[in-house]
Amino acid sequence: MKNIVILISGGGSNMAAIARTAQRDGWRKAYDAQVAAVISNRPDAKGLALARESLIATEVVDHTAFDSREAFDAELAAVIDRRNPSLVVLAGFMRILTPGFVERYRGRLLNIHPSLLPAFPGLHTHQRALDAGCKVGGATVHQVTSDLDHGPILEQAVVPVLPGDTAETLAARVLTQEHLIYPQTIARLLPTL
Repeated sequence: MKNIVILISGGGSNMAAIARTAQRDGWRKAYDAQVAAVISNRPDAKGLALARESLIATEVVDHTAFDSREAFDAELAAVIDRRNPSLVVLAGFMRILTPGFVERYRGRLLNIHPSLLPAFPGLHTHQRALDAGCKVGGATVHQVTSDLDHGPILEQAVVPVLPGDTAETLAARVLTQEHLIYPQTIARLLPTL
């Protein structure tokens, strides 16, 4: 079985979109794949409840309990590895991972970022796009490398910037595209794993 482990920090809407698509499209039968677990670094992450409602195993590795990023990443990796992951999927996981962690899952670690990378890596992407006068925004699915938001691009979705857009309205439109392209990209990768 190809196990997908999803890491979240918040509401889990991308995680839920992936889980819904896996169920709807029969990933278990089509690809011998399943969402095996959802892990959060925040005990109060709302996405944990969504995962439980979908009967997906959940775990918490609270980053505040660790003295260093390396110690947190070591424990996180131990929890992930118990699931024998074929893919580790960052879905709103708001932690910068250490190079050792990234190397451990090289080629199997994905992220979605709310901009058209390489433009606007990091935080506040929608406001930065508006401030720069961009005519389009979007989202990017990419492989994770040690360079923040600079891994090989696997898929992108373009969203027009509309007159009167705020960071919030643009973010909402981009998020709807994230919910489409992230599961599609994972599904395309599954036969190759």
